[in-house]
Amino acid sequence: MTAGDSIRATVSVLPDKPGVYQFIDASGTILYVGKARSLRKRVASYFSKNQSGKTRAMLSRAEELRHIVVDNESEALLLENSLIKKHQPRYNILLKDDKTYPWICVKNEHFPRVFMTRKIIADGSAYFGPYTSIPAVRTLLELIRHLFQIRTCSLPLNSRSISEGKFKVCLEYHMGNCKAPCIGLISEEEYNLQAERIKEIIKGDLTGVTAYLESTMRKLASELKFEEAQKIKEKLELLSKYRSKSVVVNTSVKNVDVFGYSAEEGSMYVSYMKVVSGAIVQSWSVELKMRMEEEKESLLSTAVTEIRQRVSSDSPEIIVPFMPDIQLDKIKYTVPRRGDRNKLLELANRNAVFFKLERQKKAAEKSKENRTERNLEKMKKDLHMPVLPVHIECFDNSNIQGESAVAACVVFRNGRPSNSEYRHFNIKTVTGPDDFASMEEVIHRRYRRMLDEQKPLPQLIVIDGGKGQLTSALRSLEALGIRGRLTVIGIAKKLEEIYFPGDSVPLYLDRHSITLKIIQHLRNEAHRFGIGFHRGKRSSVMNRSLLDEISGIGEKTKEQLLKKFGSVKKISEASREDLEKVIGLKKAAILTAALKN
Repeated sequence: MTAGDSIRATVSVLPDKPGVYQFIDASGTILYVGKARSLRKRVASYFSKNQSGKTRAMLSRAEELRHIVVDNESEALLLENSLIKKHQPRYNILLKDDKTYPWICVKNEHFPRVFMTRKIIADGSAYFGPYTSIPAVRTLLELIRHLFQIRTCSLPLNSRSISEGKFKVCLEYHMGNCKAPCIGLISEEEYNLQAERIKEIIKGDLTGVTAYLESTMRKLASELKFEEAQKIKEKLELLSKYRSKSVVVNTSVKNVDVFGYSAEEGSMYVSYMKVVSGAIVQSWSVELKMRMEEEKESLLSTAVTEIRQRVSSDSPEIIVPFMPDIQLDKIKYTVPRRGDRNKLLELANRNAVFFKLERQKKAAEKSKENRTERNLEKMKKDLHMPVLPVHIECFDNSNIQGESAVAACVVFRNGRPSNSEYRHFNIKTVTGPDDFASMEEVIHRRYRRMLDEQKPLPQLIVIDGGKGQLTSALRSLEALGIRGRLTVIGIAKKLEEIYFPGDSVPLYLDRHSITLKIIQHLRNEAHRFGIGFHRGKRSSVMNRSLLDEISGIGEKTKEQLLKKFGSVKKISEASREDLEKVIGLKKAAILTAALKN
């Protein structure tokens, strides 16, 4: 009998009661934890004819089935959640939220501090969150400090150390930002009462805090303490402004949790919103990665349980898009079809869709980054480089019959063109059609300047040409003292031969190789960029040479004409009146007569 047959045989003896079941492999590792209204029916469903591939894979590894019977479905749901957290089974869903969000901590200590943190410590402190917006957390903390002047120091305060006078007041007290519990100016009982009010504000329940401040203000006013009453009034106005920044839907919606969702193959995206007195005070979205083909109702019940535990929610009502397979005890579940609750659900659903699109975009970018890194690793290997060619530069010369000699340098970063770093060069020291000398000049000028400006050198230089151009480039690098600090190759056009310094035998890369494709892209970009510059320069030279033959048309006049019309052809097509507007009556007459001849 196989392990699968042994597990199948135990199904008939499983109780028809709520509980949790665990599939375990030969090494004793828990593969999967599940919950069920009826253990017998749920486990039996794993051996139906319509098993998915992932279910078959899990069952093929399972050697043992264990189960735990509980009193009700809600307990099964909570126990499943606890066991998944503890054992993190391979085939259970994975809840992902991308990053560590900030929380607000009310520290478990004498005269508790309130601060933002990304790390939760099991020390009895109260944590509220997570918050997706850092500015929102800072705004809330600023409000709290304005209202209650809590301490920000980390002094180990207790009744004994305070009574013994171990501490002195700091600048925060003198600035009116702290009530100085360190020297006993506020009792621990009164301070703790403030801490409870702070927790109410963080939870979004401003009713109790507002009522407390209003009664305090009235009491002070009745005692004719008008200045202190005015300060309380200012605090009430702060609370009012804070509330006005919240998204208010309907004040009749008192205290509810809202869960929206969006799904795609392999994942379910859940968006959570907390609504208190009609205002959305918290929102958070997570992704549930499925390792098996769970039903959406089962996924939702898991998400609701996990998220409510994380945010310490005590809302008595949960708004959901559909009923989860198992519901928590003493909680009202609502699937609204109209009204304000339905509007909240629609908003949560939209948030889930936006979160899904954001995750998909990030995954695509990550995939692109990984592909780029793989391509650069392949280039490094093919070209025998010591480092990745993250920064590559390619050079090409252009001239026609020795005239208008120019060169182009194109720059690639992470395998892609960096257009803003492209550069043109007019050849200055070479006379006639000498590609080798031109390459030597351009390489020297380019890297002399980079060294002078202390800019990082590329890891790879590609020379468009064979051994002659490569040798010329190496002479310049040798003169600059950087020859061994980077890799230099030449590419000959006809057979796509790759030449290395000191090696007369070229390298032939597979024509489908990503290394060759990137080098060809570099070479083609350099050629295109250089030809474009050369054509512009050649056109300018030709225009000027034709205008130079006309007596009476000087340098300044030529510049005015070419700036206005662009070329000799367009100048010749221009009307006499248009020419007169640019260069005057007399010169227009000379120009028109010369162009006719």
